[in-house]
Amino acid sequence: MAEDEWTRRGIDVNTPSVARLYDYYLGGKDNFAADRAAAEEILSIAPELRMAARENRAFLGRAVRSLAEAGIEQFLDIGTGLPTRGNVHEVAHQVTPDARVAYVDNDPIVLVHARALLRGTRDEVMVTSGDLRQPEEILKSPEIQDHLDFSKPVAVLLVAIMHFITESDDPRRIVATLRDAMPPGSYLVLSHGTRESRAEAVDRGTKVYERANSPLVLRSRQEILNLFDGFELMDPGLVWLPEWRPDGQPPHDDPSQALIMCGVGRKP
Repeated sequence: MAEDEWTRRGIDVNTPSVARLYDYYLGGKDNFAADRAAAEEILSIAPELRMAARENRAFLGRAVRSLAEAGIEQFLDIGTGLPTRGNVHEVAHQVTPDARVAYVDNDPIVLVHARALLRGTRDEVMVTSGDLRQPEEILKSPEIQDHLDFSKPVAVLLVAIMHFITESDDPRRIVATLRDAMPPGSYLVLSHGTRESRAEAVDRGTKVYERANSPLVLRSRQEILNLFDGFELMDPGLVWLPEWRPDGQPPHDDPSQALIMCGVGRKP
């Protein structure tokens, strides 16, 4: 769809979108000129972001596969972003064909593309609108309530989304609200950008995100670890993306170049 058609639909194509920036880093085509210009500006400062985006996607796949193999049959992916290859339902269904997956996002373009992608898929997969800053609204959504059974373990996926939550939105409250709704045996999958690698370049890149539809809020390792309060971290703990159960891939010379830390926690 041309940019002018999106504009007629009330979509702001002139403000960079964090979902479309991520799509651009991954080599996708679901982005506009404003997104591409902002992405190239950021990549000129921190070219590792392309690798970070790929590593983040790979971590998501490994985590979903690991949890599906551990018996998890329900996945709630909040802030799913623009879909690409290796979506949660595709990975989960390789292990458990009947796994139920709910995608949630607040970007109207993401929702349009996700619904188009999921057209014709089975009833086990759905997508709905929701804002992570209002987790209570997501949890009590009729679509989510009808699709997922919160009396049984569920994996909540917050992959490269919490670093778009500001301190005023109270990130620990958001995760705690989701945690309290999850029954024992559930899991939290989380990845989060940090300035503990290449701090100066990352800080400069962060300023570009101030022009986007969400600011980028990078946190320390301890601050990210605090988001796992009430969960027991699975091995290997909170690590750089390439270090989380790397599937026998050759180790990176410097895993911190992935710029993002990640972990999976189990609610006891």
